[in-house]
Amino acid sequence: MPLDPHLAGLPGAIVHDDIVPARAPWLHPVAAGQTLRIVDLEGNQAVDFLIYAAADDAERYSAQDTVACQANLFLRTGTRLMSNEGRPMMTIIASAIPYHDTIGGACSCESNTLRYGHHTKSQHACVENFLEANLGQGRGKRDIVSNINFFMNVPVEADGALGIVDGLSAPGLTVDLRAEMDVIVVVSNCPQINNPCNAFNPTPVRMIISA
Repeated sequence: MPLDPHLAGLPGAIVHDDIVPARAPWLHPVAAGQTLRIVDLEGNQAVDFLIYAAADDAERYSAQDTVACQANLFLRTGTRLMSNEGRPMMTIIASAIPYHDTIGGACSCESNTLRYGHHTKSQHACVENFLEANLGQGRGKRDIVSNINFFMNVPVEADGALGIVDGLSAPGLTVDLRAEMDVIVVVSNCPQINNPCNAFNPTPVRMIISA
């Protein structure tokens, strides 16, 4: 049988392998030392991403601490994803694209209405995906913090304005993250259809965990 190209280079045995449908949420634990690979199966798909400490979910990903720690707005290979307690939660150990976003935030029904018009109010959004995944573990809207947007391209213009433009990814490209502590990862496979972050057409992604 031909080898699966999406598994190439992953250390250890595969302990979890899942396809996340377009527009869907996903939640899974990742133990310290394990590697999570995200595969953009069809290209140009934004993957909104949150991290909670498995031992105490009051400790969670902090965009502010991550940006301050590396003195850079963009997430690249080698970036440590920091918690609100100032501890590394995961490290980006490999990325097939130059950088990822952590300032663009997650789309919501409210932000869709503000940006794109009242007719978008009923459209599913990332905040709703995060809520759906988190509610089963007792977390609510107050537990949704500023997130990571893997594969999303949010340039900062000279005047300080943010843009949301075509992504940098292509079919089959990947990002690998090593867990530095036991964590719970929550993903919204972004449903956004009103801007170029998903090429106006949300598509599935693959989540692979190796140990």
